[in-house]
Formats: sequence, structure tokens, C-alpha cells
Amino acid sequence: MVTVNIDSKYDYWARIYNQYWGAKYCENNLPPFEYLLQKYHIHQGANILDLCCGTGHMAQRLIEQGYQVTGLDISEAMLRYAHENAPNAQFILDDARFFNLPPTFDAVISPSGSLNHIMTIEELQQVFMNVYNALLDNGVFLFGLNLEDGYASWNGAISDGDVKDDFAWACCDNYNPVAKIGQFTITIFQLLAKDWQRFDITNLVRSYSQLEILSTLECVGFKDINVYDINGNLANSECNKFAIFAGRK
Repeated sequence: MVTVNIDSKYDYWARIYNQYWGAKYCENNLPPFEYLLQKYHIHQGANILDLCCGTGHMAQRLIEQGYQVTGLDISEAMLRYAHENAPNAQFILDDARFFNLPPTFDAVISPSGSLNHIMTIEELQQVFMNVYNALLDNGVFLFGLNLEDGYASWNGAISDGDVKDDFAWACCDNYNPVAKIGQFTITIFQLLAKDWQRFDITNLVRSYSQLEILSTLECVGFKDINVYDINGNLANSECNKFAIFAGRK
């Protein structure tokens, strides 16, 4: 058994993400983000940064709609798939907590809850500051987050998996509502040189309250802050599972 460390876990996970989840997450998240980009007057030709872009499925769809897209992700393996899936996008290998780009983007997006992998509100504030610095004046930040009830169904059971001739995997997830920390472990069996090898990848996520996010965005300097539901409609009451946040520089 090989236990993967934090520096390489996303690389080992990349094949699964590309084959099973990337396109699905894109299909689920594209409609509300399409609508909100138009609502905030981010039109064709605009320069968009796809933060934590994964395997590039969202980047490709946005390019097909006439946007200029740059993707940023921490995983080199994820970006190898992204180059294949979105060959006309630009990609940057970097960490959302530490990237430093000049103010060149009309919008920064992070659609599928990737920022839940940021484990403290202090580090999330640093991500928001990096985004703020990368936006042009009046630029827009749109991102989705799983909130506290979004992990209520994580109960320790196997939630996904598949078996192939040379590859098998299963995902098991659980959530601690007191610590507000979720954990999902992906166990992979891969046939290498006629021998099966096992890899166990443990991923941690943190849930945040709507109030925490709004307060942190305001602290960084974002204005015109709004919260939308999973369909892109303005949230009249507090969302408790998944919310899309919007702020303008």
C-alpha cells in the first residue's frame, strides 16, 4: 500500500477526476455561471481566470463561448489533462493560496467547490486577496462553495467507484459537523508491470458559513457582494448546502 502525501495527491487523483468527474461538474455548474457572467456584464472576449481549474472542462466550454481563459491549478497531472481538453486555453501551475498575477482579468471564477480544500479562513482570505489583486478594476469574482449542510450526507459509506481491467477505485467520505471538516479517501488499485499496486489518497475539506465568507470578502475589499443559489438565482434566505458568491473589485 502506498499512502500519497499532500504534495502529490492531486496528481494521483487526476485520472479519476478527468474520466469521471470533470465533465459532470462542468455540466452541473456551467448554466448558473454562464448566467451570472452575463448578469455581471462579462461578455465574449473577456479575460477569465479559472481558479483551481482541474482538468480544463469548464475552460473549454467558456472558450467555445468566446471568452479568453487562463486556468490555474496546483496539480501538474490535472493540467496535463487540461491541455488536452482545452488546447486553446493558457494554464498556470500554482497554488491558489500563493499565486501572484497582475491585474489583467475581467473575471475570476471557481465553480465547483474547489475552495473548500482551503482549510482555514485565514488562508481563504489570502486566496481572496490574490484574486482581488489579479482582477481589473470593476472585475468580478464568482465562486461556488459547499456550506455546512452540504456535507450532511457524508456518512462513511462508499460514494463512488469503478472497476476496469487495469484500474479500480472507490471513494469513501465522512464529515465531522463539530470540527466542520470533511474527509474523503480514494483507494486506487492500478496494474503496473503485471503487479497490482494500491494507493490511498486522503483529501480534507472545510465547510464555511455564509456569514464567514461574506465577512472575509468585505475585509479584502470586495463590494457589491451577493449570494446566489445553485441555479444562479439570488438567495432570499441563507443557503445552507451550496452557494455561489459574487463580489466586484
